[in-house]
Amino acid sequence: MNLVPTEIKLKERVKELTCLYEISKTISRSNGIEKEVLEKIIISTKKAWRYNKKASVEIQVPDYSLWILKPDQQTVFQISNIIVSKTIVGFIKVHYPESDYNSHDFLQEEQTLLDTIAYEIGNYIEKFKNLEKKQLLMRTVERIDRLSSLGEMTAGIAHELNTPLGNILGYAELIKSNNTNPEINDDISTVISSVIYAREIVKKLMYFSREMPQQLQLQEIKPIVTFVLSFLKQNLQAKKIKSELIFKNDSIVARVDSVQLTQVFFNIIINAIHASPDESTIKITIENDAKNLSVTIADQGTGIPDAIKQKVFEPFFTTKPNKDSCGLGLSVVHGIIKNHNGEINLLNNTPNGTIFIIKIPLN
Repeated sequence: MNLVPTEIKLKERVKELTCLYEISKTISRSNGIEKEVLEKIIISTKKAWRYNKKASVEIQVPDYSLWILKPDQQTVFQISNIIVSKTIVGFIKVHYPESDYNSHDFLQEEQTLLDTIAYEIGNYIEKFKNLEKKQLLMRTVERIDRLSSLGEMTAGIAHELNTPLGNILGYAELIKSNNTNPEINDDISTVISSVIYAREIVKKLMYFSREMPQQLQLQEIKPIVTFVLSFLKQNLQAKKIKSELIFKNDSIVARVDSVQLTQVFFNIIINAIHASPDESTIKITIENDAKNLSVTIADQGTGIPDAIKQKVFEPFFTTKPNKDSCGLGLSVVHGIIKNHNGEINLLNNTPNGTIFIIKIPLN
């Protein structure tokens, strides 16, 4: 039995209170889950143990594995689990070298202190995880508001442009049919091509603003995806990119507009091809549950920087050269998915690339 004199107990109690005070002060001054904060907690913890000169302290939490005086031999230790939202996410340990100490050299009061420290670390992590979730939610709400405003604006622009573009196209075709001058004919052909291109942009704007009429019908999803991949076969072969198509259920049927859904797959996959290095893989996974169709498209490309993730669905935003893109591809995708009462999100792939996740109600 490990009996400790009263004077020693008093000294240990003072060290425990000092440790808790230092840890509380460190956490209260932190601005996030930081390595420096955890290092200060380790140092304060080490000082509180009875044989602190020989003690080493270890913390394991998500994203961090930290030691102070990592031992090079077998140890005996006290441990306490770090819990966040009723889930064990790590631990804190205090070690003594096994050659000099055994488990009886630890005090019960030290185990109680370690449990308190683990509890404080758990609260510290949970606090900032909740703040991160709140900030993410606020950014999402802001993005939805911004896209909604842009949708209303682009719908108005599209309607205003549609009529004059139609008139220009009609008169240009009339002039061309009555013209006999080859030079004028070339100029009129340029006008007609430009107007058709402009009308395609207007159509994409209407897709984004959800103003395009839908033809919703029960459709098998597999033929839509396989058609898009066969259409893009040459694009894939040009960069020696492998397409890996996984159907968890070959007979998924959903109420969708097949033309619009084809546009969604085409736009995302062509972007993935553009961003992917040669001889990489684009993985497409199609599955469903009782309510939703789920499509995951993962590439191994350059990825999308965090700074622009909130902008990629906005019209006219593009990272490609202007001659290669008008910046409407993903905004069209966003509009179509929303028009299907679905949602689209993007994640980082590992080790590099982007993952688009689409969910659309089956019915």
